[in-house]
Amino acid sequence: MMSKNNLVSIMVVFLLISCTTDRNSKVEMLFADYQGEQPGAAVMVIHQGQPVLAKTFGLADLEHDTPVIPQTNFRLASVTKQFTAMAIMILVERGKLDYANNLKDIFPDFPEYGKIVTVKHLLQHTSGLIAYEDLIPDTATIPVLDEDVLTMMMGQDSTYFTPGSEYRYSNSGYAVLVIIIEMLSGKSFAKFLEENIFEPLGMNGTIAFQKGISNVKQRAYGYIVKGDSLQFNDQSMTSSVLGDGGIYTSLIDLYKWDQALYTDQLVTNESLKQAFTPGLEEYGFGWRIDDYQGHRRVYHTGGTCGFRTAYLRYPDDQLSIIILTNRRDPGVMDLAEKLTVLYLRE
Repeated sequence: MMSKNNLVSIMVVFLLISCTTDRNSKVEMLFADYQGEQPGAAVMVIHQGQPVLAKTFGLADLEHDTPVIPQTNFRLASVTKQFTAMAIMILVERGKLDYANNLKDIFPDFPEYGKIVTVKHLLQHTSGLIAYEDLIPDTATIPVLDEDVLTMMMGQDSTYFTPGSEYRYSNSGYAVLVIIIEMLSGKSFAKFLEENIFEPLGMNGTIAFQKGISNVKQRAYGYIVKGDSLQFNDQSMTSSVLGDGGIYTSLIDLYKWDQALYTDQLVTNESLKQAFTPGLEEYGFGWRIDDYQGHRRVYHTGGTCGFRTAYLRYPDDQLSIIILTNRRDPGVMDLAEKLTVLYLRE
């Protein structure tokens, strides 16, 4: 006859298996649109330092029927901004820069309005810089670079508002930050990231992609899905601007980045605390900060051409949600929050 203790143990195991199976089936249902011969997705949930979910769906390259795998590198779009901010934080810690430095301090030829635009304003989207996207001529045929954005800003004589007084999401600010990084480090932005972030963390597949200069290994290409039709949509006139959205990475490498943010491997805990402190509109240094269902959250989303991304961290719970996709729509924040509900009380 089976003992009472053995029966209880079997029941516990059965319940755990049932819960896990039920959750896996829910994940499959959530990502049904990314399965099969479709642009795909890579999904990871990290809890207490361990990936408790790592799944891939669909194709990274439809032309060659290349499936998405955990090493597939997707364009991060605006999730890139946290890496640009980290590069600035590294320079500040090395004494090469101060958050209070203004654009006129850094670029002596910058117009007078630069005297009241600080590095911190750029990081927190309170600079009021004119959107570079609106300054690109309709006749332009050559993709814009970060240095072109600085030139555009130097051709202006004002900002949308007094810097520091309001919040307005600014890709221009993050492009200008790239030129600051390059000038103060004496290295290209891509090289600075490689030497000071990617290599130290072992993020061997991650790259700030420069067409004609570098290659993305195991690359996902972007698409637009409209009904039954598929359209290749991988690059645009703004895709070569690196600071606001030019990094490619994978689930494997983002796991390493995620875990490093719990340590002082790149910068001190005090610097990380600053990055995760909300300014106007709850924005820190490359991160949005809020609460979700009573849990502190730092996160960012990204969307460009044929890519949508979401990276949510609940540091007090040691829970992170990563979704990388290579289709333009729909957005994935809703999916990320549904995964949060499934795993938040792991």
